[in-house]
Amino acid sequence: MQFSRNFMIICSALLLCSSLTYGQTASPPAPVAMTPTPTPAPAPAPEYVNLTYLLTVAGPFHTFLNYLESTKVIDTFQSQANNTEQGITIFVPKDDSFKGLKKPSLSNLSDDQLKSLILFHALPKYYALADFNDLSTKGPITTLAGGQYTLNFTDNSGNVHLDSGWSKTKVSSAVHSTDPVAIYQVNKVLLPEAIFGTDIPPTPAPSPAPDISPAGDSPSADSKEGGSPSKALPSDSSSHRVMKLSIWSHLVLAVLGGLVLLF
Repeated sequence: MQFSRNFMIICSALLLCSSLTYGQTASPPAPVAMTPTPTPAPAPAPEYVNLTYLLTVAGPFHTFLNYLESTKVIDTFQSQANNTEQGITIFVPKDDSFKGLKKPSLSNLSDDQLKSLILFHALPKYYALADFNDLSTKGPITTLAGGQYTLNFTDNSGNVHLDSGWSKTKVSSAVHSTDPVAIYQVNKVLLPEAIFGTDIPPTPAPSPAPDISPAGDSPSADSKEGGSPSKALPSDSSSHRVMKLSIWSHLVLAVLGGLVLLF
């Protein structure tokens, strides 16, 4: 009886241990801690380009800058430069170009025409100097002034020439050329045919060169020196006549002297 009781206790203990062991092996594994993926840093915002500052320090472009501000075109240029992916290319005449502009005059233009003329000095895309070689093969290029305001380009061995219809000029220097803004200095104000028509005044003929006599026609110093003695000295025939008169005078005096002695 005592043996049966002990046997039952041992069997119960074995069953309890086996159930505990099974429960531990059957339990699901603990979840593995996940490392959080770092959030990429936002791309830096493009640097704001201040066109007013660039034109002020690069001058002398004060006249063109005054037109930009008075017509509010500076706002259009700034928006194109900083708020678009295409960028902008601006052709800026020097102050002397406006001073030499007498016919036609900008003072007779309406506000809308003057605004279009200033917009005519920009392309709605950034172009480096190397890009003008391909641009010259594409024909007229539309400016920010609109479809009928176009420019023709010619790249001659790196020299970029512009033809606006009324004025022909060339790029004389690069003021600023970093994407998205390119600013190039030109020698003349760009005058579009859409405003001034096609009645282009003729180019004045060059003044004739002064009529200078060739050096061979003027008497030389030697000829002057050689000619003056010929006028001052008597000729050979004159010398002979003087000598003959002198001899005859002596003979007459001798005869008269002899007659005086005889009488």
